[in-house]
Amino acid sequence: MTKKEIVKSISEELGLTQLKTKEIVQKTFDAIIEALVTNRRIELRNFGVFEVKKRAARKARNPRTGERVDVAEKYVVTFKPGKEMEERVRELEKAAAAQAAVGQSDESSAVAASEPLGSSVGAGAESPPQTFSGQSTAYNV
Repeated sequence: MTKKEIVKSISEELGLTQLKTKEIVQKTFDAIIEALVTNRRIELRNFGVFEVKKRAARKARNPRTGERVDVAEKYVVTFKPGKEMEERVRELEKAAAAQAAVGQSDESSAVAASEPLGSSVGAGAESPPQTFSGQSTAYNV
């Protein structure tokens, strides 16, 4: 989701103009950045905590050449999600896992139902390739 989409969603929900909503959203982001720069930490209840941390200097390796390189210390912004966000993401994971489990059981039963009795996979009997066609491309399986 982009900032523009966030602005549109909020403006529709609150009945404000997109221009005014964009200004409010931008001011909110600016305030978060300013708080991070000055206080190095901002805690938003039920959302999470942004924090500026110092990453120590380290040795790294250039993946193309394999050459060792020194990486200087630097400041990075970290984010730790709040409890409400964690719970909602876990619900998303559970729903995806349940969907995958349903999809797998559907696939295995569909494969079993499509095989003739007494046939086994790889028994040497060649079957003609199946063709699945999309909009303009056909795929042989």
